[in-house]
Amino acid sequence: MGIRFTAKARRGMVALAITAGLALGAAGCGGGGGDDGGKKPGASASASPSGGSQPSAQEGQSAAPLAELNGPSGLILQVTSAVRDSGGFLTVNANLKNDGSQSVVVPVALRGDETEIVQHGTSFGGATLVDSKGKKRYYVLRDTDGRPLTTTDLSSIDAGQIIPVFMQFPAPPADTTEVTLQLPTFSSGTIKISG
Repeated sequence: MGIRFTAKARRGMVALAITAGLALGAAGCGGGGGDDGGKKPGASASASPSGGSQPSAQEGQSAAPLAELNGPSGLILQVTSAVRDSGGFLTVNANLKNDGSQSVVVPVALRGDETEIVQHGTSFGGATLVDSKGKKRYYVLRDTDGRPLTTTDLSSIDAGQIIPVFMQFPAPPADTTEVTLQLPTFSSGTIKISG
């Protein structure tokens, strides 16, 4: 019982930390009273089709994604940040966008093929980071029940829809500043690590 409670508590803490990070990130995106006045941060970024242009209010040109990974059927993963935290983790935040004209089923292959992850449904559990400098590959972290520390339970994405997603990995050494993100069925992309 103690182990189960610890796993749930740890999962809850990770989810809370990630939610807080996403909320702070969303608050920082819209925050300085730009051109829109009353239309503020987070909700519009994922709720409306025009959310794709909202992030440009952040800091003009610097709002460009760190990398864009092209996937099947018009899906695009736009990596917005790759941040180290003090616990030795690296959290990759991104927007999954359907750039096509029809609703698309999120590829099951994104979860990878590891038995431990497959049993927990759709996720980004198949994502890896490659550190060419250190010659290492990093896999998505899992909790004590084998659940991947990524966005889960995505089934489909409507045309024009943008969904914020995350993946958490062990952090590469401090002197590694760039890694390549690989995701099944998507092209790979090099991203710069901050923090």
